[in-house]
Amino acid sequence: MSLKKQYINGEWVEAISGNTRDIINPFNQEMIATVPEGDELDARAAITAARTAFDNGEWASTPATERGSIVRNIAELIIRDKEELARLESLDTGKTVEESRGDMDDIAGVFRYYADLADKDGGELIASPVPNSISRVVREPVGVCGQITPWNYPLLQASWKLAPALATGNTLVMKPSEITPLTTIKVFELMEEAGVPAGVANLVLGAGHTVGAELAENVDVDLISFTGGIVTGKKIMQAASVNVKKLALELGGKNPNIIFADADFETAVDQALNGVFFHAGQICSAGTRLIVEESIHDEFVNALVQRVNKFKLGSGFDEETQMGPLISAEHLAKVEEYVETGIKEGATLAVGGSRPNEPELQNGFFFLPTIFTDCTTDMSIVQDEAFGPVITVERFRTEQEAVKLANDSIYGLAGGVWTSDIVKAERCVAKMRMGTVWINDYNLYFPHAPWGGFKQSGIGRELGRLGIEEYTETKHIYQNLKPEPIKWF
Repeated sequence: MSLKKQYINGEWVEAISGNTRDIINPFNQEMIATVPEGDELDARAAITAARTAFDNGEWASTPATERGSIVRNIAELIIRDKEELARLESLDTGKTVEESRGDMDDIAGVFRYYADLADKDGGELIASPVPNSISRVVREPVGVCGQITPWNYPLLQASWKLAPALATGNTLVMKPSEITPLTTIKVFELMEEAGVPAGVANLVLGAGHTVGAELAENVDVDLISFTGGIVTGKKIMQAASVNVKKLALELGGKNPNIIFADADFETAVDQALNGVFFHAGQICSAGTRLIVEESIHDEFVNALVQRVNKFKLGSGFDEETQMGPLISAEHLAKVEEYVETGIKEGATLAVGGSRPNEPELQNGFFFLPTIFTDCTTDMSIVQDEAFGPVITVERFRTEQEAVKLANDSIYGLAGGVWTSDIVKAERCVAKMRMGTVWINDYNLYFPHAPWGGFKQSGIGRELGRLGIEEYTETKHIYQNLKPEPIKWF
């Protein structure tokens, strides 16, 4: 592939330093592209462009229906180029191309959803206690938005930030993960084609400690939206305090999936596997903590192991592949260390726990789907996010114990409950401290419903109407229709 570029103030540019980064395919470590390696200087140039574009007011004052039309155009262009985008996403991340195609449909759906919402909030009249006056509340764009996205769902996570920011009249600087930038570059090409004005949307490629840090610290940035790890999220919170930026943080989870004995057994097994091993477990909402009722525990684990032993690992472009590689050598090493810790802590390795032996997989960052049993909440493998194809299994005897186990975590992103007793399910859901809880399903999401977490899983919400409100400030406007002297002084 030819050199891809950054997009700053309506121009495709190389890094100011001239530095570049090679992007590799995690399936076989082949180089698939070379991109600029931007740093603080590039970030500052992009922030200046976004600040100027916002302060001149052109985009914010563009009629909401017109902004919505441009956002809708982006959706249609994504569908037009769906196959190319899916191919790039699978090359970049290693996920199956079938999954990437589904991602593109979801991404287009996000842009369409926010295009439809762009002109739906005309403000609110509220009762005024003063005669001959009008009191109203309006929402206005926040300003310059810094947006930092992760490597696991590069374009999907970008869409959750780009679409509402554009629809509400903000300007933005986006920093995708430095290891998976290709589809984000492509969608900026489509945004330019759709008619987004110069300076409104800017793309800087580079590392978190340079580009990301500049976005968090720069006083000309009004909001930071970050999806990623909890350690980095805390650093961003500290840096953002320099000008008390508005924050939207999604910082992952260690998500419980409760299986009651009265659940549909085969469906629960199937969904428990899908909830973790889809995209090799590299999903913030993955149901990596299985909490299984004592009476079915052994049978359930045996069924999981039998299915796992039949998994097909391979290239994302092989139609028979069920699970691709992890994203990088560094991440593979982290998952290996996590598994080694589980063994040292006394958990029982039921299946997996190592790299595969097949010769055709040796150049990729593959790790076998892994299940630990005899797990307890005092184990770090139960508390820490693996972000890989690893399940920990805990036992429970009572409903109260199941909920207590589920809530025993610093995280609160998502969870699941499997039971045929809907009353019991509702009792559990009411007590589970998570932003999303599925009943007899797992990992389903759609643009209309908000996404985000309790506790240390983050601040704020993406998607839904709450997702668009993150990109607005509330203003109260009071108008006296009959002003008179007060005669106090």
